[in-house]
Amino acid sequence: MLWIAHAAYAAAALLMMAVLLMPLWIEPGGWPGPDLLTGLTFAWVLRRPEQVPALLIALVMLTADLMLQRPPGLWAALALCASEVLRARRRTPRPLSFPMEWALVAVLIFAMALADWVLLTVTLAAHAPLPHMLAATAVTIAAYPVPAMALRLAGIRRLDYPSGVIRRTRA
Repeated sequence: MLWIAHAAYAAAALLMMAVLLMPLWIEPGGWPGPDLLTGLTFAWVLRRPEQVPALLIALVMLTADLMLQRPPGLWAALALCASEVLRARRRTPRPLSFPMEWALVAVLIFAMALADWVLLTVTLAAHAPLPHMLAATAVTIAAYPVPAMALRLAGIRRLDYPSGVIRRTRA
C-alpha cells in the first residue's frame, strides 16, 4: 500500500511538470504561476509523512530542477530541508489548524525563495530580480490551499489525534 502512495506522489509530480512544459502561455508578462509541486509536497508531508520519504522528495525535486531548467539541486535541497522541518513538526503533540499550517508553509516557502535568490546572487548565476521572486513566492503561498484541498479530495488526510487527547511517551 505504501508503494502505491509513493507512485501516486511521483505521478502527480510528473503530471505537474508535464503541464509546466506545455506551451500553454504564449504572452510574456503578468503574474507568475504558483509552484504547485512544492505546495503538494509540503501538504503531503504534513498529512502523511510516511508516504513521501526524503529520498523520493529529493528525486522528484531534482527531476523538476532538471526538466524546468533551474540550477540542478538547489531548489531540491531547499525543498528537502523544508519538508524535513515539516516532518519534524508532526512529532509534536498538538495538531496544526489549517491557518497555522498555511502560515508555517508560507514562512518556509518565503525562506526557501529568499535563500534561493541569495545563493544565485552570490554565485552570479542568472536569476529573476527580487520583485519577480517575491511575486512568485506570494502566488505560491496564496495557492497553497489548492494542493491541500486536492489531497483532501483524494482521501489523503491528516491522522491527528482528536482534540483533548495528549500523547504519552513511555518512560
